[in-house]
Amino acid sequence: MNPFLGVFFHWLGGFASGSFYVPYRFVKKWAWETAWMVGGFFSWIIMPSFLALLMTHDLQGVLSRQNGPTLWWTYFFGALWGLGGLTFGLTMRYLGMSLGMGVALGYCAAFGTLLPPVAKLFIPSIPCDETILQIASNLPGQITLVGVLLCLVGIALAALAGLHKEREMDAESKTAAIKEFNFPKGIAVATFSGVMSACFAFALTAGKPIGEASLLAGTDQIWTGLPKLVVVLLGGFTTNFLWCAYLHVKNGTAYQYLSGTVREEHASIGGAVGEHAPSTPVAPVDGDQKVPMMRNYAFSALAGTIWYLQFFFYTMGETQMGKFGFASWTLHMASIIIFSTMWGWIFREWKGSGKKTHTLIGLGIATLIFSTVIIGIGTWLKGHS
Repeated sequence: MNPFLGVFFHWLGGFASGSFYVPYRFVKKWAWETAWMVGGFFSWIIMPSFLALLMTHDLQGVLSRQNGPTLWWTYFFGALWGLGGLTFGLTMRYLGMSLGMGVALGYCAAFGTLLPPVAKLFIPSIPCDETILQIASNLPGQITLVGVLLCLVGIALAALAGLHKEREMDAESKTAAIKEFNFPKGIAVATFSGVMSACFAFALTAGKPIGEASLLAGTDQIWTGLPKLVVVLLGGFTTNFLWCAYLHVKNGTAYQYLSGTVREEHASIGGAVGEHAPSTPVAPVDGDQKVPMMRNYAFSALAGTIWYLQFFFYTMGETQMGKFGFASWTLHMASIIIFSTMWGWIFREWKGSGKKTHTLIGLGIATLIFSTVIIGIGTWLKGHS
């Protein structure tokens, strides 16, 4: 166990998660559901299966030996997480990128990190190493919990910065940036999205026996999380596939997978393919009906592959956190906000914001970075106690 290596892996995962949407910016003249589905096949089916087959021993045997409840709950929580990912797009629509991401990920971090050890107080069979009281009963656990709370403070500061950014806009600018801004509706959707997205942490907890079986099959410990990702992401694929299929039927866009031209009824589509935007179409045709098919497939596949890498590194980091693996979800959420904010600066999303907003986002990012160090120290002390 090496908690500092674990923190590093979680940072790599956060970088992948905060960066995966960038290739979608180069996908042109495809509806969102087309690009999302192509990327999704790489995210949820191709990459998880390929790397699990490549890096672990006896993948098929490990999965076939699992009991029904383990496979079901791992898959089921993965499907619920898929709902959270889809509604994340509605959060962005009603609150904007900055505020929406901060609020949704704040809920996600809190529920995904703290609920499993709290729930173990009442349901001892939950596959979580310790209850929240056991974690808090010793110095390493207390330090780790302080790190988790600091992370939540950092996320709150990031969300507050987003709120100030939104408030600083005049009505015209706000309408131009967030056409459907609706704070009450946005908070409600963000709450649902954050809680559902936290189900990924529950899915990984439910799939712990799969990792243990992979270790017994001879897989190196650092790769033992890959087989359970196959099951979790199959659940996420199911939800996203059904939604994209519905959108294809509703919008008549299924032809785009094979067609090199845009149909007349889609010639005026506007917007851009973005992160978790389930009703956002692609860039306008501007009179040119030719579709860059190879480029679209390549960039969608790249986006999907980068997206998968967040959990590839997540499971590697989780193996290094020992009994404080519950903190892995907090580290993941913190690193996502850090790197997505970095991309926001690169793409000048904070342009025009006031000094107070920049101070808040700076404090939020600094707090998040500090919290990851505190969690790493607490986990290291646990491993040496």
